[in-house]
Amino acid sequence: MTPAERAAVQAHLRRLFGNNRIAVTAPERKGGSVELKVGDEFIGTVHRDAEDGEVSYAIQIIVLSDDLEMPN
Repeated sequence: MTPAERAAVQAHLRRLFGNNRIAVTAPERKGGSVELKVGDEFIGTVHRDAEDGEVSYAIQIIVLSDDLEMPN
């Protein structure tokens, strides 16, 4: 994903969720996944898909069971 694409996805998500702390960041290593963060918290990955001349972006959000507050 190009820097321009990451910036466009980030801007869209910030507008959509009304949260300027959302960041779409480049992978640390070549070929790694683009990361989706809120502040310093990693929440998932962003994947680019180009098929039949159309480009889309899929977001996979990770929720760890340890982070959940389960009712008794």
